[in-house]
Amino acid sequence: MLSVSDVSLSFGKRLLFKNVNIKFLSGNCYGLIGANGSGKSTFLKILSGEQEVDSGSISISSGMRLAVLAQNRDAYNEHSVIHAVIRGYPRLYEIMQEREILYSKPRMTDDEGIRVAELEGDFARIGGYESESEAATLLSGLGISDDMLQKQMSKLDEDVKVRVLVAQALFGNPDILLLDEPTNHLDIESIGWLEDFLLKMRSIVIVVSHDRHFLNRVCSHIADIDFGKISVYYGNYSFWQQASQLIAVQQKDRRKRAEARAEELRRFIQRFAANASKSKQATSRMRELDKLDLESLPRSSRRFPYCSFNPERKLGKTVLELKGLSKRLDSQALFSSWNLSAQAGDKIGFVGSNNLAKTASMDIIAGELGLDEGKFTWGATAKFDYFPKDNSRFFSSDLSLSDWLRQYSAEQDEAYIRGFLGRMLFTQDESLKRVSVLSGGERVRCLLAKMMLSGANVLILDNPTSHLDLESITSLNNGLIDFDGTIIFASHDQQFINTIANRIIEFTPSGVIDRRMTFEEYLQSKDVADLRNEMYGDRHERLRV
Repeated sequence: MLSVSDVSLSFGKRLLFKNVNIKFLSGNCYGLIGANGSGKSTFLKILSGEQEVDSGSISISSGMRLAVLAQNRDAYNEHSVIHAVIRGYPRLYEIMQEREILYSKPRMTDDEGIRVAELEGDFARIGGYESESEAATLLSGLGISDDMLQKQMSKLDEDVKVRVLVAQALFGNPDILLLDEPTNHLDIESIGWLEDFLLKMRSIVIVVSHDRHFLNRVCSHIADIDFGKISVYYGNYSFWQQASQLIAVQQKDRRKRAEARAEELRRFIQRFAANASKSKQATSRMRELDKLDLESLPRSSRRFPYCSFNPERKLGKTVLELKGLSKRLDSQALFSSWNLSAQAGDKIGFVGSNNLAKTASMDIIAGELGLDEGKFTWGATAKFDYFPKDNSRFFSSDLSLSDWLRQYSAEQDEAYIRGFLGRMLFTQDESLKRVSVLSGGERVRCLLAKMMLSGANVLILDNPTSHLDLESITSLNNGLIDFDGTIIFASHDQQFINTIANRIIEFTPSGVIDRRMTFEEYLQSKDVADLRNEMYGDRHERLRV
């Protein structure tokens, strides 16, 4: 058992946690969720002992071992891949190192011989003889082959380092496992393998992730950071989302009733406080009003932006035609002789590891990048708006947020502009902020507001979910599902693609795969799998989004 008792933590005047009490039990996987900045990663650091608290305590049942997904990708650069994984079990690694030192000596003393015997007993007891085999199995599941096991970590690409660190956290079957964004930089196959692995574990697993598909697969419970406390709910993320909406409505009704009662009491007191015959009743109402502490009623930190895209006019049948499109970047061919006919109602999701091809294709059809060969033609009824991956050029001015948005609005009234910004979670004070100092998430919400005001019937979006919290991703997801137009988009969020796309395009070294099907169907199709192997040169290429 992992117990959290009366834990409180503040940073300056900002209260993160107050008197948090939770018991995490073996066999359960807890998804730790909350708005950006609510303290999810900080709470994991509290549990691991990396972050001290103002008050309270963390206790772990005797004999339980805790493992954490390391966030510093360069921490093990001097180690081989296999040793980096085994270091996930510090005691085992220490024994291995001491054994190697003793066995390397030409002659041992009697004391050293006794020490070796002790080490061998400990080594066998904690699975040392199977350690390299176990590490290799974990790495294989994450797409790292045996010929890489002795490779130095410093020689690896960043995405491969991440997979090694995931294997390190899982190694040795820890009793408590803390995972902060474990699916970042993983391919779909590795994520699926990790989901299956976690489902079989009987440990305490606590995970922070923006991947809703992953949370739905692995979580038996949701630990929600809100109202300055942490509440644990049974079920996965989708179940929590439905339950939380019901709870939010109940809390809102409770607050409304309390506020209405407080106003009724104030009016009575004002009317009869000076009336001798009513003085006892007025005094009684004053006591009731004092007890009615409106500030103690919970207010949620969870905020959902407004995302609704309304086209000015209907699309004709043909939206976009590409004929013989080719583009090279330096010496690399991104795509060659690509033909495409996009129809009204198509919601096209770009997938695969070739992010350059995804971005270049969207830049080209948006008129922001030249092509090498071929041509493209927009339909007569098409009006597009573009959400580019690099949005910095939109925010280089010193305009205030309200003045910036006004540029893209037919309605120029200040109240309308501020109201629209309010629906995108910007306060009145924030509407005066200079756009040049906005955060990544704020910029994304600004660009989405711009797109909503455009009246476009074709939306082109290159990774719009970057920098967004779960609530904003959910709102955008639902807005695009409801959108009555054509969408061309890329995202690293699997559920985002699963629920929006009805057509999948993958850029491969040998050409483009284009299928009218959902992403789930694309993943399960044997015909697609055979075609992918052929187009990747008769090798198995793990699919990424």
